[in-house]
Amino acid sequence: MEAGHRPVQEEWKSLVHASQTLRSWVPGIVPGLFQTADYARCIFESLAELRNTARDTDDAVRARMERQEWLHLPGKELHELIWEGALCARLGSPEVMAVQLDRILAALDLDSVHLGVVPFDAVLRLPVGNAFTIVDDRLVVIEDWYAEHWLDAPDAVALHRRVWETHAASAVYGSEAKRIVTRLRRALDG
Repeated sequence: MEAGHRPVQEEWKSLVHASQTLRSWVPGIVPGLFQTADYARCIFESLAELRNTARDTDDAVRARMERQEWLHLPGKELHELIWEGALCARLGSPEVMAVQLDRILAALDLDSVHLGVVPFDAVLRLPVGNAFTIVDDRLVVIEDWYAEHWLDAPDAVALHRRVWETHAASAVYGSEAKRIVTRLRRALDG
């Protein structure tokens, strides 16, 4: 991170573009593949301040937006799980959040996207835990405050796949997921 967020986003872009299937569990923020530029800017600016790293926000945002092109490529599949709390957390102004929730609603219509929302009132079979992404069932990238951890040991991948499936069993999909996002979006309008 000493060099800023752009190099990390470029590495993620390469990893994602080389993959066919991603499975992610994101309990704290809107996942990067769904973020608007303004929402991503809020995230990168707050993390740069926290970590006291280089301020390359515009380049990092551009790289994150380019990564989203993956969602429109043939043969790609995103299986995304979001905790409802990530959709409620106001990490930007109400206007930024409204546009962000509109982006998620639009993503629900993409053939490549399989989105599950874990509602606040869902029965959880595991603690919420931290964010992670499984890449083609061969690599797990775990994100915490200090670092990203890239694990390719088969037992680590298998464990995270079980965690993902456990959270997926608590999620709602399709019209139920859309109802939650729509309700949260309407709440921003007062």
